[in-house]
Amino acid sequence: MEEKFIGQMLLTGVPGTELSPESAATFKRLQPGGYILFGRNIKSPEQLRKLIDDLRDLSDIEPIITIDQEGGRVSRLRLIGSEPPNAQELRKKGDLSLIKRHGQLTGEVLRIFGFNLDLCPVLDISYDDEADNSLKGRCYGTTPEEVIEKATLFNRYLRKGGILTCGKHFPGYASAECDPHHELPVIHKTLEEMEESELRPFRALLPELDSIMTCHSHYPCWDADKPRWPASLSDNIVGQFLRNQLAFDGLVMSDDLDMGAILNEVSFEETIKACITCGNDLAMICHRVELVEAAHEVLKTLPHHVLEDALLRIEKTKKRLAPPERWSIERFEEIDGRIWDLRVDTLGEERAKILSVEDGKRSPVELY
Repeated sequence: MEEKFIGQMLLTGVPGTELSPESAATFKRLQPGGYILFGRNIKSPEQLRKLIDDLRDLSDIEPIITIDQEGGRVSRLRLIGSEPPNAQELRKKGDLSLIKRHGQLTGEVLRIFGFNLDLCPVLDISYDDEADNSLKGRCYGTTPEEVIEKATLFNRYLRKGGILTCGKHFPGYASAECDPHHELPVIHKTLEEMEESELRPFRALLPELDSIMTCHSHYPCWDADKPRWPASLSDNIVGQFLRNQLAFDGLVMSDDLDMGAILNEVSFEETIKACITCGNDLAMICHRVELVEAAHEVLKTLPHHVLEDALLRIEKTKKRLAPPERWSIERFEEIDGRIWDLRVDTLGEERAKILSVEDGKRSPVELY
C-alpha cells in the first residue's frame, strides 16, 4: 500500500495560526486525512481562511477540515465573532425554530472559512446540568426523546448547509462522574440500561449522521474482561456493536487521543494500533502534533485488510465534502450578525451580553 494513503487515517491538530515551513513539510509528506483546528489556530477571519486554504493546498486528496463549533463555550469561532447559544440554552428556550436557525447559521459560517465537517451534534443526555464531566451546557435534552428531537433538527439543518456532521460521544458518557480530559470514566451500567437511555439518540440518528466520534470511557458491560479499557479502542464496542450490530458503515473517529483518559491508561503504540484495528477510521491527535509522524509509522504495521476497510470508508465520506465558499469578509460579518441575533432571540438582550468566560474550573474542552 502506498504510504500517502496511510496518512489518510490521521486527523491531526495544527501547531499555530500559520504553517511553519517545518509543519508544512511534515504535512506534505504524511498527507493526513484531515485537520482539526482549535483556538490556538484562530487570530482573525482572514488569517483563519488563509490557514485553511494553505492546509488544503498541501493535500493531494481533499482533506477533512473540522472544528468543534457547537455553541456557547465550545465554539472556537467565538474568538473572532459572535458566540452562538449552546444546546442547553436552546433546549430551555423551547423554540424549535431557533435550533433550525442555529444549524443553518453554523453551516453558513463554517463554509465561508472552508470547513467541511463539524464535530457535533452532542448526543449525550444531561442527567445533571452541573455535572463535572465536560458536558455542561452541551446537551440537547434531559431525556433520550428530547435529545432526539432537538439534535435531529440541528443535524438536518447543518447538513443542508453542506457541512458533514458527527454524533458524539458514542456510546454515551452522560453517566460519567469525571472529565475524560483528565482521567478515564468508568460507567457501571448494564447493556439493557444503556439501551434504555444513552444509546437511543445514537440509534435514532445513525441514518442521518455522516460520522460518529467514539469516547474515552470504560464500560464493563462490554469489556468486563479488560479493566479500564476505553470504548474508543474497544473492538466489542466499535467493531462488534457499532459496526456489526448497529450496521453503521459511515466514518468513525476516535475522540482526541491526547486526553488523560488515554494517556494514563494505554501506551502510544498500542493506542494507535487498537484505534484503527477496532473499527475507527480516523485516529485523532489534537495537541501532540509532533507524534503524528510516529503514529504514521505505527499504522504502516497494521494488516492490509484493516487499512483498506478504513480507507474505503474515508474515501466514501470524502466524496460528499463540499468545497469552500468564495471568501468575503463582508459575507462573514453578515452571517456573524445573524448569529448574534440568534443569541439575543434565545437569551434576551441582557443575558446575551454575558459571554462564556474562563473561570479556571471548566473542562479543557473549551481551552484548547
